[in-house]
Amino acid sequence: MRSVRQAWTLARSDLRYLLRQRETLVWTFVMPIVFFFFIGNITGGFGGSSSGVLSAVLVDVPESAGFLGDRFVDNLGRDFRVVRADTVSNPEAWRRRILIPENFTATILAGESDTLSFLRNGTGLNSEYDGIRIQRAAYTVLADMIVPLSRDEEVSPATLARVDSLPRNLTLQISKAGVQRDIPVGFSQAVPGTMVMFTLLIMLSSGAILLVIERREGLLRRLAVSPMSRAAVVGGKWGARLGLGMIQISFAMLIGAVLFKMDWGSNIPMLVVVLVVYASLCASLGILLGNLARTENQAVAVGIIASNVLAALGGCWWPIEIVPRWMQQLALFLPTGITMDALHRLVTFGDPSSAVLGHVAVLAGATVVVGAVSARIFRYQ
Repeated sequence: MRSVRQAWTLARSDLRYLLRQRETLVWTFVMPIVFFFFIGNITGGFGGSSSGVLSAVLVDVPESAGFLGDRFVDNLGRDFRVVRADTVSNPEAWRRRILIPENFTATILAGESDTLSFLRNGTGLNSEYDGIRIQRAAYTVLADMIVPLSRDEEVSPATLARVDSLPRNLTLQISKAGVQRDIPVGFSQAVPGTMVMFTLLIMLSSGAILLVIERREGLLRRLAVSPMSRAAVVGGKWGARLGLGMIQISFAMLIGAVLFKMDWGSNIPMLVVVLVVYASLCASLGILLGNLARTENQAVAVGIIASNVLAALGGCWWPIEIVPRWMQQLALFLPTGITMDALHRLVTFGDPSSAVLGHVAVLAGATVVVGAVSARIFRYQ
């Protein structure tokens, strides 16, 4: 009990010192918000959504486009919320725009080729999907024209209306084969990813640097000759870093929910367990790096590089589903990747607590191993 009290006293003292450092405050409370905003907006175009809300598209239809232009617009209405350009004041500001050329119907009926123009801000899977749906609308117009032409009839609104009334001899029956899992995008990807990355970054930078400074200035040597046991010293240092990690995680969850409308789901207790175990591992890694680094520059360099590499490979910067399969498998061997997979299972996919028990076990085991190594090699000087 005496060692526990000593460790608790040292942890509180170290945590107060860490929270007084300007750099720690900036990277704990300011930079995560900035990353939430930018990464959330950037990753908003990586995937689709099954929410049932149609994407809006602005269509510029000149008066001379004719009935084929109107038919194309009607086909677009199956996949988009169509807005005509003559009903808005600033069409150039729209994210999706389709330009139908002048004399579109006359040109097509004359047997000449014509070009529909699709203008879109941004790239990614959503952009490609938009192109596929627009092509489907255009090819549907072409397919409808083939029917009267095959009967040596003139293509006109009347003949196309008869095509619409024809019975469909081939139908497609669609049923669900399981629960669809949408790729987490936008803030549902950015908020957990940034939180996981910055927790590791703070532990591997501020957490490690403080040990290097204390060793250089002889503060650890004073602890060595004090009545405080080695276990109490290591436990106190680890506890301070765990406390800082939990403060950062709590702040990130609160800001994510309030400012960025992040829905953390209903499985909060298991979510907390995952984050506590992850923060414990990060604290142990910070102690390990603080023992291995000989100078502050080494701690900074290794901490920043390692945290950024692990964040990128672990799916903190972008949805892990968009990278090659081998990278997805590699992520499950990294602490960031294991944690991100557990968070998405609980928050994004709504899996039960049992789905992440393996994740918790692996992170807890890694915490014990890294913590034991850190305690064994802990240096006072």
